[in-house]
Amino acid sequence: MTEKEISKGLSVVVPVYNEAKSVKPVLEKLLNVLDQLDQPFELIVVDDGSTDGTSDLLKNFSNRIRLIHHRDNYGYGAALKTGIQHTIHDFVAITDADGTYPNEDLPLLLAKMETYDMVVGARTGKKVHIPLIRRPAKWLLNKLANYLVESVIPDLNSGFRIFRKEIAKKYLHILPNRFSFTTTITLAMISDGHRVHYEAINYNRREGKSKIQPSDVLGFLMLIIRTITYFNPLRFFLPFSLALFGLGVVRFCYDAFWLQNLTDSTTLLFLFALQVGLIGIVADLIVKRSGAQKSKGEG
Repeated sequence: MTEKEISKGLSVVVPVYNEAKSVKPVLEKLLNVLDQLDQPFELIVVDDGSTDGTSDLLKNFSNRIRLIHHRDNYGYGAALKTGIQHTIHDFVAITDADGTYPNEDLPLLLAKMETYDMVVGARTGKKVHIPLIRRPAKWLLNKLANYLVESVIPDLNSGFRIFRKEIAKKYLHILPNRFSFTTTITLAMISDGHRVHYEAINYNRREGKSKIQPSDVLGFLMLIIRTITYFNPLRFFLPFSLALFGLGVVRFCYDAFWLQNLTDSTTLLFLFALQVGLIGIVADLIVKRSGAQKSKGEG
């Protein structure tokens, strides 16, 4: 098989951490799906420091998978980045080992890659088992992300997707090591104008306990804000500046018509509004200049 033929195939990366209850049937089903593809493929499993016997189960697949071990638990994103860096094909798919994603839909996503840079399995199908306790936070984070990127994102952090490796590798330096990997790559690719498609899928009830904790919500929130300020800082700083300016106007009216005296608080609000606005403008100029230089270098 030539290098050109290899590059046209599909690399599937599965991060695994303490999934002894589900990893065996998931990999068996996934291999069955991949065997039916009419193109080369590889299945890379990254054991992210499992301690529950998962590592022993993975040995049974040694002749069908490329197994990579992390000595310690570095995180979901870290496992994905390790796997991506070891892939040999142009298209890279990611999925989980907990049995939640319908891996039988992988050919459907792959077929869409002819015209898109990333195809995301959006958990908006007829059967979606997302715990009720997580839905309010997911809704809030999704609405914030939609506003910041000025686009409708049906599923911000689905872990079932396919993307072009050469594009994803450009973002590896900003992709986090924890669960926010998928959120970041979604926002990054949309912000940079890449073609992203969402395909509705079902989402099964997971085997075992979820590793995402309620405390992770704040981390996701900060991650969304950080990512957008990296690609489109004015989208964050300008509304913040206008809000402070609006408060300054309200405070000025209060000072002028009620106190009949301009207070320091009013002056500070206007100064803060100006500072935040200027920071946003400078940040936006830096981003645009960096992007222009990068495009010139690639050209």
